[in-house]
Amino acid sequence: MSNHGIYIPPEGPPSANPENSKIYYKMGEENIYKMMQEFYFELEQSTIRQMFPQDMVTASKRSAEFFIFLMGGPPIYQQKHGHPMMRKRHIPFVIDETARQEWLRCFRKVLDKSDEKYNFPKEHLESFWEFIQKFSGWMVNTK
Repeated sequence: MSNHGIYIPPEGPPSANPENSKIYYKMGEENIYKMMQEFYFELEQSTIRQMFPQDMVTASKRSAEFFIFLMGGPPIYQQKHGHPMMRKRHIPFVIDETARQEWLRCFRKVLDKSDEKYNFPKEHLESFWEFIQKFSGWMVNTK
Protein backbone atom coordinates (compact mmCIF):
# COMPACT_ATOMS: atom_id res chain seq x y z
CA MET A 1 0.00 0.00 0.00
CA SER A 2 1.31 3.42 -0.92
CA ASN A 3 1.57 6.28 1.53
CA HIS A 4 1.20 9.06 -1.03
CA GLY A 5 -0.68 12.29 -0.41
CA ILE A 6 -4.21 11.79 -1.73
CA TYR A 7 -5.56 14.24 -4.29
CA ILE A 8 -9.35 14.58 -4.63
CA PRO A 9 -10.64 15.92 -7.96
CA PRO A 10 -12.87 18.97 -7.39
CA GLU A 11 -15.60 17.89 -9.82
CA GLY A 12 -16.60 14.82 -7.80
CA PRO A 13 -17.60 11.40 -9.11
CA PRO A 14 -19.15 11.26 -12.58
CA SER A 15 -22.73 10.27 -13.21
CA ALA A 16 -23.27 7.63 -15.84
CA ASN A 17 -25.06 8.87 -18.92
CA PRO A 18 -28.53 7.26 -19.01
CA GLU A 19 -27.90 6.41 -22.66
CA ASN A 20 -25.07 4.09 -21.61
CA SER A 21 -27.61 1.83 -19.92
CA LYS A 22 -28.80 0.74 -23.36
CA ILE A 23 -25.45 -0.69 -24.38
CA TYR A 24 -25.84 -4.00 -22.55
CA TYR A 25 -28.93 -4.96 -24.51
CA LYS A 26 -27.12 -4.50 -27.82
CA MET A 27 -23.82 -6.11 -26.80
CA GLY A 28 -24.79 -8.82 -24.34
CA GLU A 29 -22.70 -10.13 -21.47
CA GLU A 30 -20.42 -12.33 -23.54
CA ASN A 31 -19.25 -9.41 -25.68
CA ILE A 32 -18.64 -7.21 -22.63
CA TYR A 33 -16.50 -9.97 -21.09
CA LYS A 34 -14.58 -10.31 -24.38
CA MET A 35 -14.07 -6.55 -24.67
CA MET A 36 -12.77 -6.27 -21.12
CA GLN A 37 -10.47 -9.25 -21.62
CA GLU A 38 -8.95 -7.45 -24.62
CA PHE A 39 -8.68 -4.27 -22.53
CA TYR A 40 -6.76 -6.14 -19.85
CA PHE A 41 -4.55 -7.67 -22.53
CA GLU A 42 -3.68 -4.10 -23.54
CA LEU A 43 -3.11 -3.11 -19.90
CA GLU A 44 -0.85 -6.13 -19.46
CA GLN A 45 1.47 -4.69 -22.10
CA SER A 46 1.24 -1.12 -20.81
CA THR A 47 3.43 1.07 -18.64
CA ILE A 48 0.90 0.76 -15.79
CA ARG A 49 0.95 -3.06 -15.65
CA GLN A 50 2.28 -3.00 -12.08
CA MET A 51 -1.03 -1.56 -10.84
CA PHE A 52 -2.89 -4.72 -11.76
CA PRO A 53 -3.03 -8.21 -10.25
CA GLN A 54 -0.91 -11.03 -11.59
CA ASP A 55 -4.04 -12.82 -12.85
CA MET A 56 -5.27 -10.44 -15.53
CA VAL A 57 -7.99 -12.82 -16.79
CA THR A 58 -9.72 -12.86 -13.39
CA ALA A 59 -9.22 -9.08 -13.11
CA SER A 60 -10.81 -8.57 -16.53
CA LYS A 61 -13.84 -10.62 -15.49
CA ARG A 62 -14.30 -8.58 -12.32
CA SER A 63 -14.03 -5.37 -14.35
CA ALA A 64 -16.52 -6.73 -16.89
CA GLU A 65 -18.99 -7.35 -14.06
CA PHE A 66 -18.67 -3.67 -13.09
CA PHE A 67 -19.16 -2.51 -16.69
CA ILE A 68 -22.09 -4.87 -17.29
CA PHE A 69 -24.01 -2.92 -14.65
CA LEU A 70 -22.86 0.46 -16.00
CA MET A 71 -24.05 -0.58 -19.45
CA GLY A 72 -27.54 -1.51 -18.26
CA GLY A 73 -27.13 -5.13 -17.25
CA PRO A 74 -27.70 -6.90 -13.95
CA PRO A 75 -25.76 -5.86 -10.83
CA ILE A 76 -23.38 -8.86 -10.96
CA TYR A 77 -20.50 -6.86 -9.51
CA GLN A 78 -22.52 -5.64 -6.53
CA GLN A 79 -23.91 -9.11 -5.86
CA LYS A 80 -20.43 -10.66 -5.79
CA HIS A 81 -18.28 -7.86 -4.37
CA GLY A 82 -20.55 -5.28 -2.74
CA HIS A 83 -20.72 -1.57 -3.57
CA PRO A 84 -18.03 -0.74 -6.17
CA MET A 85 -16.30 2.07 -4.25
CA MET A 86 -13.84 2.24 -7.14
CA ARG A 87 -11.93 5.27 -5.95
CA LYS A 88 -11.45 3.78 -2.47
CA ARG A 89 -10.34 0.44 -3.96
CA HIS A 90 -7.70 2.23 -6.06
CA ILE A 91 -6.30 4.56 -3.36
CA PRO A 92 -3.33 2.23 -2.67
CA PHE A 93 -2.04 2.97 -6.19
CA VAL A 94 -0.44 6.20 -7.32
CA ILE A 95 -2.74 7.27 -10.16
CA ASP A 96 -1.53 10.47 -11.75
CA GLU A 97 -2.42 12.07 -15.08
CA THR A 98 0.27 10.05 -16.89
CA ALA A 99 -1.19 6.77 -15.58
CA ARG A 100 -4.69 7.97 -16.46
CA GLN A 101 -3.65 8.77 -20.04
CA GLU A 102 -2.08 5.32 -20.41
CA TRP A 103 -5.26 3.68 -19.11
CA LEU A 104 -7.32 5.78 -21.54
CA ARG A 105 -4.99 4.88 -24.42
CA CYS A 106 -5.57 1.18 -23.73
CA PHE A 107 -9.34 1.67 -23.50
CA ARG A 108 -9.45 3.75 -26.67
CA LYS A 109 -7.57 1.02 -28.55
CA VAL A 110 -10.15 -1.55 -27.46
CA LEU A 111 -13.06 0.71 -28.40
CA ASP A 112 -11.71 1.14 -31.92
CA LYS A 113 -13.78 -1.17 -34.12
CA SER A 114 -15.69 -2.33 -31.03
CA ASP A 115 -18.89 -2.13 -33.06
CA GLU A 116 -17.54 -4.87 -35.35
CA LYS A 117 -15.73 -6.94 -32.71
CA TYR A 118 -18.21 -6.76 -29.81
CA ASN A 119 -21.40 -5.37 -31.30
CA PHE A 120 -20.87 -2.14 -29.33
CA PRO A 121 -23.64 0.19 -30.53
CA LYS A 122 -22.02 3.03 -32.49
CA GLU A 123 -24.72 5.48 -31.39
CA HIS A 124 -23.58 5.12 -27.76
CA LEU A 125 -19.83 5.17 -28.30
CA GLU A 126 -19.42 8.94 -27.82
CA SER A 127 -21.43 9.12 -24.58
CA PHE A 128 -19.66 6.03 -23.23
CA TRP A 129 -16.23 7.48 -24.06
CA GLU A 130 -17.22 10.74 -22.37
CA PHE A 131 -18.13 8.79 -19.23
CA ILE A 132 -14.84 6.83 -19.37
CA GLN A 133 -12.88 10.09 -19.54
CA LYS A 134 -14.76 11.55 -16.56
CA PHE A 135 -14.51 8.30 -14.62
CA SER A 136 -10.76 8.07 -15.18
CA GLY A 137 -10.39 11.70 -14.11
CA TRP A 138 -12.17 10.85 -10.85
CA MET A 139 -9.72 7.99 -10.25
CA VAL A 140 -6.69 10.32 -10.31
CA ASN A 141 -5.42 10.49 -6.74
CA THR A 142 -1.97 12.09 -7.15
CA LYS A 143 -1.05 15.45 -8.63
